[in-house]
Amino acid sequence: MTYIFYFIITIGVLVLVHEFGHFIAAKLSGMKVDTFSVGFPPRAFGKKIGETDYCVSWIPIGGYVKIAGMIDESFDTDFINKPPEPREFRSKPMYQRMIVISAGVIMNFLLTFLIFYGINLANGKMFRDTTTVGYVDPNSPAEKVGFQNGDKLLSVNGKSLRNWEEIQTDLYLEDVSTSLSVQVDRGGQVSTMTIPKGAVKPDEQFGIYPDHARTIINSVSAGSPAEKAGIGVGDEVVSVDGQKIGTGVQLINLVKERKGRELQLVVARGGMDKQLSVTPGPDGRIGVGITTLYTGPVQRYSYNVISAIPAGFDQTVGATALLLKSIDAMITGQVSFTKSIGGPIKIAQLATQSAEMGFVSFLGFMALLSLWLAVLNILPFPALDGGHLAFLIYESVFRREVPAKVKLFAQQVGFAILLLFMAFVIYNDIVHF
Repeated sequence: MTYIFYFIITIGVLVLVHEFGHFIAAKLSGMKVDTFSVGFPPRAFGKKIGETDYCVSWIPIGGYVKIAGMIDESFDTDFINKPPEPREFRSKPMYQRMIVISAGVIMNFLLTFLIFYGINLANGKMFRDTTTVGYVDPNSPAEKVGFQNGDKLLSVNGKSLRNWEEIQTDLYLEDVSTSLSVQVDRGGQVSTMTIPKGAVKPDEQFGIYPDHARTIINSVSAGSPAEKAGIGVGDEVVSVDGQKIGTGVQLINLVKERKGRELQLVVARGGMDKQLSVTPGPDGRIGVGITTLYTGPVQRYSYNVISAIPAGFDQTVGATALLLKSIDAMITGQVSFTKSIGGPIKIAQLATQSAEMGFVSFLGFMALLSLWLAVLNILPFPALDGGHLAFLIYESVFRREVPAKVKLFAQQVGFAILLLFMAFVIYNDIVHF
């Protein structure tokens, strides 16, 4: 029920914002709006106010605004053989039609910016003031390149590093498609390591984690090995079989390695260390949820109503660039398509997890999802905003209208493909649940 609740909240807000963009642009352009729907037809329920039917429809993969004189998701073609009326979509100037089609995407970009702006204004930014590696994930790209615990990263491709956030930006955003030259201080000896092109993938972690990290138990499953061993919520995992724990990833790896074998766990509780014995199940789990907290020095930056504007804009641009690189990586086969996409179940999971981490985290997730919705919707594919826009651009360039039968056929084919794609992502969600 929690998953369903946060899924409805997240998708509901994003779809409403997107469709409101189309709606208000159409109204301001003097167009007649017949339907404002959350979800695709058939109609489930709603209420007609004035000339517009505000409703919820059964297919939950988005929404639509039905504008008179336009072939859209409703597949209504009754108007084709009638003379154009002044308030119809087809009667309006080309620039107004383009604005109306693009308004949903613009609203999603604007929502992303406003969320980032608001977070920066309210909370400022906090950067982890370290460039020292606390843990290297075994068999990760980082270990294969040669990174070790205790390495201090000095620069990436000649750019000096000041905090851990800059490391993440340079590894995953700035040079994700090129080789990286990383200057490292290891025990006072400075050397240069090369990360080959393709080693850093958008769908997986590079494998390095900062120092000053603590691993906290945030949930314990009933009847699990952890509960039987006496592990409690709030315990800090200090060590496993004598090996000090720095990150949750490290704890997961050590427990998996020892599945079916008893291990000695030291946890900190109430200011005292307590040793517990626990035996992971055959799946390599002990039945706990964990979170990793950074406890080292931080840099804090505050923003005012003016300085928060470029900060929010930079975050929006950076997130968009990373999203486009991720899409490119999926298309070119650099990352697994099935691991990179998610449907309603995945969205519900991530929305719930982000909400459990706090309201700001939930807003940040919503901002990124809004960005995804904007970018995907502007792709030139039939049944998406980008498909409608592509027809308008064609008509503007070649000065002739695309036949209504072609538009209708494209809409029908595009919508069918979207339904098949939706079925696939739901199946993919279930497989990876």
